[in-house]
Amino acid sequence: MPLRPATRADASSIAALSIETWLNTYLKHGVSPFFADYVLDTFTTAKTEQLISDPAQYILLSENADGPDGFIRLTLGAAAPVAGCSDTEIATLYVQPRHHGKGIGKALLQAAVDHARARGLASLWLTTNAENLPAIAFYRAQGFTHIGDTHFRIGTQGYLNHVYRKNL
Repeated sequence: MPLRPATRADASSIAALSIETWLNTYLKHGVSPFFADYVLDTFTTAKTEQLISDPAQYILLSENADGPDGFIRLTLGAAAPVAGCSDTEIATLYVQPRHHGKGIGKALLQAAVDHARARGLASLWLTTNAENLPAIAFYRAQGFTHIGDTHFRIGTQGYLNHVYRKNL
């Protein structure tokens, strides 16, 4: 599967892929206005263009003949919510649900790890929803260790997330 850095021309595809993946992962019983507003405000083409243009972000895409089917985003200089982490976060790893199990996530993650090693980093960290059992199993299988907890916030609502670290 071809992997390549994201360009501004990919922004709308990444935004659409993000909406699809986020909704499929977290909303199992319908789309309330609360979550619809969050998703439509967060995953926009304009905000994605800003991320792609930000030198503190490293965004790598997987694509097939029709376009991107997954991406990973590293954030450099990210303050971790728990002690013992580097300043580089795997902020996002999304693969279209219909492409799960094809090795796309593993390839994107390995490429990000290789990128971090080339920069001389000692570790990477990430958070994932405590109820996202498939993601937790995936990260553990890739050598990540649970090192603490935090909460992902949408407005005044908090959702338990686990913090994972991988030493490089």
